[in-house]
Amino acid sequence: MVILKVCGVDCYYGSVKVLEGVSFSVNAGELVGLLGPNGSGKTTLLRAISRTLKPKVGTVLLNEADVYNMKSSDVAKNMAVVPQSSSLEFEFTALDLVLMGRHPHMRRFEREDRTDLEIAKEAMKLTNTWQLAEKPINELSGGERQLVMIARALAQNPKVLLLDEPTSHLDANNQIGIMDLLRKICKEKGIAALAVFHDFNLAARYCDSVILLHKGKIFALGKTDEVLTEENVSKVFSVEVIVRRHPITNSLYIVPISPLQEIIPTKNFKVHVIAGGGTGAPLIKILYRKGYYVTAGVLNLLDSDYEECSMLGIPTVGEAPFSPITNENHEKNLGMVNQADIVILSNVCFGHGNLKNMEAVLYAVERGKKVIIVEETPIQQRDFTKGKAEELYMKLKNSGAVTVKNYYEVPSLLKNLENELSPS
Repeated sequence: MVILKVCGVDCYYGSVKVLEGVSFSVNAGELVGLLGPNGSGKTTLLRAISRTLKPKVGTVLLNEADVYNMKSSDVAKNMAVVPQSSSLEFEFTALDLVLMGRHPHMRRFEREDRTDLEIAKEAMKLTNTWQLAEKPINELSGGERQLVMIARALAQNPKVLLLDEPTSHLDANNQIGIMDLLRKICKEKGIAALAVFHDFNLAARYCDSVILLHKGKIFALGKTDEVLTEENVSKVFSVEVIVRRHPITNSLYIVPISPLQEIIPTKNFKVHVIAGGGTGAPLIKILYRKGYYVTAGVLNLLDSDYEECSMLGIPTVGEAPFSPITNENHEKNLGMVNQADIVILSNVCFGHGNLKNMEAVLYAVERGKKVIIVEETPIQQRDFTKGKAEELYMKLKNSGAVTVKNYYEVPSLLKNLENELSPS
């Protein structure tokens, strides 16, 4: 059931248009993330929905009723807002502030009753703030105050919840706690929530869908994994990113690399990466951004590592999809190894089809090349050759190759190796 619907909204500040043609809907039980660069219109959109800034064009519907034709009290009974920050000059206690969330449900001059107090208490327990009930709000930390503001919104018993960066003042533990809570109450109470995020990874982990704003317009909207792609994030935020799926949470995780710009190799050292199965793309990007001249091979043409090299213009030896490495391409790979100063082996799985890549790394060691092995998981878990790959791998490790636990350790190690290789 659609609870909140935004229809073709344009908003202005004076003569400056800040939102144009914005349309979307939020269903009951859905948590929708709103992301975009500074100045893209995220907070303005929340202001338009909450009746703080009336759109010049378009409508906002709450249960099919135009919010601008509704009484303020009726809107407040159905919609709650958690602002990005709040300033309170009076020394209300935390409980006083949360009880303010009950005012839309009370008649004029009516005082809170036992039911209101129980609802406020439940909201504070949900947000782990009940122990702060008697403390003046001005004596709370920024994070504690934010939790109390969320409790006040929950005390309204809203059908729609609008949140402007709900975790901006919280530590990691409270961020996860609040997001777990928001997702839980959306599902259990059927609340439609729209939340502004600056943290890609929180949005990717918790949101059912995402709206990506850019220059006042919707650039993309839909399921989280359809919107938060490397291409979309790079275009909207002008930053190179790596997007992968986390092996434990199964949610997307996004790692910014650096602002987009044309990269010209600045290092005198050539690095050849032997990878596959997507294990090399993050490392290849990092090395490319740091100015190394990078080559790669042998990679199957449908491999994401190959696609990454193609996007960056990195010389690569490509093999036909689902085909074993041919002798011809193996020789081309050895040629690139000969040209490299340093060879890196990623945390790739080995089958009979790509075993020649392991041989290429051994070839590098035999010719005195510096070799780095990225070993995130034991080779036994990645060997599908009945021990042949493990045998070559152990020979490689015993021949002086340097092992690191993940690709983040590679840049600093490369810097040290450069100093060793530099002519005195």
